[in-house]
Amino acid sequence: MGKYILRRLLMMFWVVLGISFIIFTIMNLTPGNPAQLILGQSATPEQIAKLEHELGLDSPFFVRYFNFIKDALKGDFGKSYQTRLPVVKEIIVRFPTTFKLSSISMLIAMTIGIPIGVISAIRQYSFVDAASMIAALLFASIPSFVLGLILMLVFSLNLKWFPATGISSWKSYVLPAITLSTFTMATLVRMTRSTMLEVLRQDFIRTSRAKGATEKSVILRHSLRNALLPIVTVIGVDFGYLLGGTVVIESVFAISGMGTLLINAIRMKDTPTVMATVIFVTLAYSFVNLLVDIAYAFIDPRIKSQYKG
Repeated sequence: MGKYILRRLLMMFWVVLGISFIIFTIMNLTPGNPAQLILGQSATPEQIAKLEHELGLDSPFFVRYFNFIKDALKGDFGKSYQTRLPVVKEIIVRFPTTFKLSSISMLIAMTIGIPIGVISAIRQYSFVDAASMIAALLFASIPSFVLGLILMLVFSLNLKWFPATGISSWKSYVLPAITLSTFTMATLVRMTRSTMLEVLRQDFIRTSRAKGATEKSVILRHSLRNALLPIVTVIGVDFGYLLGGTVVIESVFAISGMGTLLINAIRMKDTPTVMATVIFVTLAYSFVNLLVDIAYAFIDPRIKSQYKG
């Protein structure tokens, strides 16, 4: 297991390096001059050239990329072009909000999605099964920003139950968390149902029932445990997506998180902020996938034996 984790960490380094080069190239090729955007349209060419020199923008592409990677390996991702503050401090301030929002969303999706999927599999072709599948398809089809605006209109503007924008209390997390959780919830319902149906048709389930095992034991101990691998995969992938994919929802609800930081940095062509944010999200996503792979070993002993081998 230790060698496997070390190998994955080494692979993670090359993944992050490749993504950093792609993002740095895209930021370099996109139109617009950061110095011009910072100083405004009234700036003189001399002022723009001076600021470009201060920011190091007058150096060749590969020199700038090499200097960024060299400093990043030391933990220094540079300073934001807009605020002139270290980018790491900006991320440290905003990441807890994004992490809380993503965690609450995933908890809601798991709490509702998995039980409904299990019930749908047990009562296949029933009214509950049909209703849950229709609801899952509906929630999977609605764009998140549309659902967010609908929830804001109903529960904030009309009923005034929850705040519409910003983060002021626990109530501020309710609407954006529900908005983010719907797609993952729908995915978990369908995945849990399909995997449970496949497991329930296996021979060892019939054997367990023939030996006198209770229906609760058959469902929870034998069926659900053997159906967990694809469910855990969906949870890990979607949680990593939530950590980096809250851009739209944070913009809709005006939440000061990683998403809004990234959007504002892209608009101002703030390369250090964009690079640091993307690298941080990539690392978080990679670590989540690593934890999912490790969780496989505790769910399925056969996978653990492969890790040992």
